[in-house]
Amino acid sequence: MNIAKTYGGFVKNALPDHPERARALVRAGLRLETLRKRIAPEKGLPKGYLALHKLAMTRTADALKHPETAAWVNVFTPVELLKCFGLNCTSVELLSSFLSGFYCEDTLIDAAEEAGIAATLCSYHKNFIGGSLLGLAPTPKVAVTTSMVCDGNINTFRYLSQRTGVESFILDIPHAWSQEAEDYVIGQLKELISLLEQKTGVSYREEALAEMLERENESKRLLLEIMELQKTKRYPNTMTMNLFMIYATHLAIGLPEVLDFFRTMRADIEQYPEYHGKRLFWVHLFPYYQETLKQYIELDGPYYISGYDFNYDYTDPLDTSDPLRALAKKLLLNHYNGDYHRKAEWLAQLIKNSGADGAVHFNHWGCKQVAGGVQLLKAALRDEGVPLLILDGDALDRRNSHDGQVKTRLEAFLELLEQGGNKTP
Repeated sequence: MNIAKTYGGFVKNALPDHPERARALVRAGLRLETLRKRIAPEKGLPKGYLALHKLAMTRTADALKHPETAAWVNVFTPVELLKCFGLNCTSVELLSSFLSGFYCEDTLIDAAEEAGIAATLCSYHKNFIGGSLLGLAPTPKVAVTTSMVCDGNINTFRYLSQRTGVESFILDIPHAWSQEAEDYVIGQLKELISLLEQKTGVSYREEALAEMLERENESKRLLLEIMELQKTKRYPNTMTMNLFMIYATHLAIGLPEVLDFFRTMRADIEQYPEYHGKRLFWVHLFPYYQETLKQYIELDGPYYISGYDFNYDYTDPLDTSDPLRALAKKLLLNHYNGDYHRKAEWLAQLIKNSGADGAVHFNHWGCKQVAGGVQLLKAALRDEGVPLLILDGDALDRRNSHDGQVKTRLEAFLELLEQGGNKTP
């Protein structure tokens, strides 16, 4: 029996007539999963990832239980600033992933489309919109997004603002750095501070933000050390744990417990033996439900995911003496901001420097940015002699799963790696 699917059926049955009951079931499910991981974790899952799992599950459950202290954000929102006002940041993308973990995405996506949302919109956004419309994602204190990377975020946040009444703030990030652009972003951050002070009743303290950035700097330093260690060691993971790393590197970055997690992971990885198998670097999204991929790359599978691109989008030290300017630079100089050529060149160097034997790019259906740019990445990696596998599919909606096609292409690519080839299948 698939317990998660059965439990998700209870959640779906409570919708749409009893959204509070459905939300309570989701919260209880998250708590139970945290307990299960502590009592009977997957064999071989390191203690660092167990700490990360607890962090992600607990913060998500808290956001659902206490929407009055929660904020909807996208992955690139400067959450360091929001956390200075006591807000628990949860992203559209990751909350959608959690709801899909309850096998609810079909119901939520259908609800969004029935409300008039285009079928071509990214399934993460449709899933979140459906969750909001049906009451599964309660209206938070505020919503903040950026104009970076995803062309669906702004429209999704505007739509939800109109439907739920949540006050949303959109940070307009220019495509390239200049002094004028930096000052422009700082001006917007100050406007955001005024809104947050009004919504929360908390006064902004620059020293609190500086302390947040100090912990972030130390966390990112440890992250880079961990990446270096993974050139010779295998720290077993899963696709889900790789996704949860976004909590540590983005949504909760700067919190004391996140720094503790990185310290735990950095010390723990030293205890693991050397690994001489093939390493893969993952780009974009994980179709975490794909059975073939689980068999090959999770835990003690024959191949190892040694890096995930979202976690390294900006790792330069932040100037804690001028924290707002540091955040503005972080947004403008983020490797995902601006022309895709820039991202492709950076990714090619990152993957090469990581020591990976090959890269996998999951071309998520509905994401126009990656669909248009993946060939640029393919060319940049070819110049570095790194083979790239491009998989097409839906990372969230199981109804659009093509496990047979994934299996065929993946096995052909892995055979190529074993033969020492560097062509893209």
